[in-house]
Amino acid sequence: MRKIAVIFPGVGYNKDKPLLYYSGKLAVKRGYELIHLDFSGLDWSKEKLKDRAFLLESVETCFKKADAALERLGDISADEIVFISKSIGTVVANAYAKNKGLRAKQICFSPLEMIDEYVGAGGAVLFCGDADPYAEYEKLVSIAKDKNLEMFTVHGGNHSLETGEIISDIENIKNIMIRVNEILTG
Repeated sequence: MRKIAVIFPGVGYNKDKPLLYYSGKLAVKRGYELIHLDFSGLDWSKEKLKDRAFLLESVETCFKKADAALERLGDISADEIVFISKSIGTVVANAYAKNKGLRAKQICFSPLEMIDEYVGAGGAVLFCGDADPYAEYEKLVSIAKDKNLEMFTVHGGNHSLETGEIISDIENIKNIMIRVNEILTG
């Protein structure tokens, strides 16, 4: 059985940004084959994250890109899979797992409320900022409660889970990565 970790990036938040970079490094250290998806080349901005029609179209486009990139792995249904995602990537990762019938661990950074349509009960760990201008925090709390999802909140955290207080942000990244490591080893 293979161990596969897939990075689903966000809008402007690629594999080289801290949450995805360190999660990827931890996955490799834990023996996962790391796959980075690339959603570049799309006409989007963070402001478009508030436009549902745009989101639906983007999820479909990114789903196709993910499908094409992961197709080369063959049948992964029996493998140990973890999807590490950010923002719109959280929606794509959960939609992909649902549509492909995969039992993937889901690590979701700054999820959008649209994740509700795809995430299964107990199927994800959500890392959210309660000051994220692109996601309704109370709605995410409700989704987590209704679907029995673990939720890690960065108080004062924005869409990048940053507060503007550098030392606090470094401490938050440390605590987030400790939990990511637990997920990867559990």
